Amino acid sequence: MTRIVPIGAARDLPFWRRPVTLLFLMAIAMPLSFATWSALLNNFVIEAAQFDGSDIGWLHTVREIPGFLAILVIYLLLFLREQVLALVALSLLGVATAVTAWFPSMGGLLTITLLSSIGFHYYETVNQSLQLQWLRKDRAPQMLGWLLAAASGATLVAYVAIVLTWKAFDLSYNFVYLVSGGLTLAIVAWCAFAFPQFESPHPQIKSFILRRRYWLYYALQFMSGARRQIFVVFAGFMMVERFGFEVHEVTGLYLINLVANMAVAPLLGKVVHRFGERRALLFEYAGLTLIFLCYGGLYWFGWGVLLASVLYVLDHMFFALALALKTYFQKIADPGDIAPTAAVAFTINHIAAVFLPFLLGYLWLNSPGAVFGLAAAMAITSFSLALMIPRHPAPGNETVFARMLPAPAE
Repeated sequence: MTRIVPIGAARDLPFWRRPVTLLFLMAIAMPLSFATWSALLNNFVIEAAQFDGSDIGWLHTVREIPGFLAILVIYLLLFLREQVLALVALSLLGVATAVTAWFPSMGGLLTITLLSSIGFHYYETVNQSLQLQWLRKDRAPQMLGWLLAAASGATLVAYVAIVLTWKAFDLSYNFVYLVSGGLTLAIVAWCAFAFPQFESPHPQIKSFILRRRYWLYYALQFMSGARRQIFVVFAGFMMVERFGFEVHEVTGLYLINLVANMAVAPLLGKVVHRFGERRALLFEYAGLTLIFLCYGGLYWFGWGVLLASVLYVLDHMFFALALALKTYFQKIADPGDIAPTAAVAFTINHIAAVFLPFLLGYLWLNSPGAVFGLAAAMAITSFSLALMIPRHPAPGNETVFARMLPAPAE
């Protein structure tokens, strides 16, 4: 029978069996599959399936459908514990990644992408909930930064291997996908057998909830999903289509991002803890506005590959500040709302992601610069919303208007 251990008693376990260790192992397992899949994707779809901008837009639209349906996690939790669901979702991601190269066609890639995306998005939904339940509020920003650094470190190992061996050993897409997916599955197997089931002190509501007092968090999630989708779909595609990056060059660029995240992410956690979510998010959105405008300049003014590479790295560093959005919600949420609201927030985050990729794919064919101009407008909108975050968020003080208005009914 599976042993159930309350979070409060977990400190008596050996360090290698504690909740935070499980969070770190899962943080390592996920990017081994997902980041490797992403690194090879643009080259693989162009070489194996002759994708153009419209095709890649459709693929990412399909990839985001499970994110839009993340709300179904609430109903899965009626039958599975969050910890178990996280490991099942990771397993699906690992299997789908391992067999990606077996389906080098439009239909095959859309199908396998859908399956891997179900694993990725359902894992991320539950993982965010577990992080906010298991980490203390006073330590959450720093620990989230370290978890991000751990994920970057794991991906760094994979990318270094690709950069050093892709041409030297004439590796195939099939080999790399099989190895990366297999490593994820090996870590999941260890997590399933080595750790007990941890019990949060606050039982989670297992039904759909949508609270008016969380409206600002919902709005920021929506804008974050729309804005980030443009970067995920088109920034990497630009490096291959416009500047002719090969697999090892794209992976080398990702490698720089990982080293930067490993060094910067723990510091960003301290920055959020020191200066608060409001200032951190305002800084992020201001920086992203400038970066997206410069992306547009690569097409409007013909700026070169060096600037594009620098912008790509800076983009990743600014996005790491998104951990402030998690801790903002942790501070304003009722403890029992974390799991259902994580699912609702993931769905809201992916509303725009379902239709933006294929619509902007057609815009990309005519004006790539306009796509990044739209992303800059979204970042400005996010900046305006972040101005409404109070200096010290808390239940009853969710926005700067909370003290001026009567408390809304739930």
